[in-house]
Amino acid sequence: MSSAGGGSPMQVHAVRFGPGQELLGSLQAFVEERRLRAPFIITCVGSVTKATLRLANATATNTNEVIHLTGRFEIVSLVGTLNPEAHVHICLSDGEGKTIGGHVMGDLEVFTTAEVVVGEAVDLRFIREMDERTGFPELVIQPRTDKSA
Repeated sequence: MSSAGGGSPMQVHAVRFGPGQELLGSLQAFVEERRLRAPFIITCVGSVTKATLRLANATATNTNEVIHLTGRFEIVSLVGTLNPEAHVHICLSDGEGKTIGGHVMGDLEVFTTAEVVVGEAVDLRFIREMDERTGFPELVIQPRTDKSA
């Protein structure tokens, strides 16, 4: 089953997080505070000193393909949807420019800054429902009927 959504106008929000803040939790709090219902990351630049990532080999029955990074890393890319069960991927580069990426599990501790531009599809609502084919809660796109909620 695919979850096709229609087109929607977009609102743009910008936020900056500082040293020591946990990026994923801070983004989710920002989304909740602004009552965004179909939020997604447009762009992000910044750096982190920690990250916990799930790698591509993980499946619904083998979710322990997780790495814990510590050090100084530039955020090369941060993408995803930010509904309450966020689905976010990150690519980080180390001091030698080597990159690693994966599904963000949390523990993204900001080093110097994280400047994030968040978009919201104002006519849509993002939720997640378990997909029996993948074993993971997957994105479901719904029309947003109540524009104030």
